[in-house]
Amino acid sequence: MINQGPTDTRWRILEAAMHLFWEKGYGSTSVADILGRAGVNSGSLYHFFPGKQDLLIAVLDTYVGGIHQMLLEPAWRGVADPIEKIWKLMDSYRAALVQTECTYGCPIGSLALELHEPDPPVRERLASNFTNWTAAIEDCLVAAGNRVPADVDKRALAEFVLTTMEGGVMLARSYRDIAFFDRAIGQLKEHFNRLLRPVKAPARRGPQRRKKGKSNA
Repeated sequence: MINQGPTDTRWRILEAAMHLFWEKGYGSTSVADILGRAGVNSGSLYHFFPGKQDLLIAVLDTYVGGIHQMLLEPAWRGVADPIEKIWKLMDSYRAALVQTECTYGCPIGSLALELHEPDPPVRERLASNFTNWTAAIEDCLVAAGNRVPADVDKRALAEFVLTTMEGGVMLARSYRDIAFFDRAIGQLKEHFNRLLRPVKAPARRGPQRRKKGKSNA
């Protein structure tokens, strides 16, 4: 989570909503739940957020603006290879599933599935979150250079990565079995292995011959 300071009332409300929407879902989270978790009164909440949907929009905006700090940077810390970054990101979702005994759900994916007919402002922000996530994967594919064949649609491939991750998370949650996520990501890796060109090892230089000539010795 983004650290906004413990005395920031608006942030406490927002952070409480982020946790509760993820844990319980938007529909099952009441205003009372949010007030209790944030430790504030209703007047404080309505001062910042006139309605529950306004709070949802603020949550989605936070995810849009915080994708690097909250998701990508922790997963990619110390990783230089752009393709390996993709797998490290998948590893972060797997770790969350394992730690929660397969009850974890992607916050944005869960909201998108729950809100069948979201109002346009909500739908647009859900889409923006997916767009930013996909763009981050596409940047990895671009950074991989000629390892990715020139005729590959990198945006479509990035969307395929997103679809596989979300589907794997959903199946693992439904069956309470990490094997479903592992098989989905395993097939994705196999697709990448068939698609991408191998990394070329740097050319080894042979021993240099000494030029004939007079020695200065």
